[in-house]
Amino acid sequence: MEILVILVPLALMLGGAGLAAFLWSLRSGQYDDLDGAAWRAISDDDPPPQEAPAKR
Repeated sequence: MEILVILVPLALMLGGAGLAAFLWSLRSGQYDDLDGAAWRAISDDDPPPQEAPAKR
């Protein structure tokens, strides 16, 4: 049971650090454009290759 004296404050500190990191990310604008990165990942930047004319 003595280990709880160490583990409970440690868990509270880690939870507080996670909350602080989340609040920092909100304030710094990490969640402003949620759709932009998704569309950039699937957008096709390269033009389609040109087909050579068929020789007869």
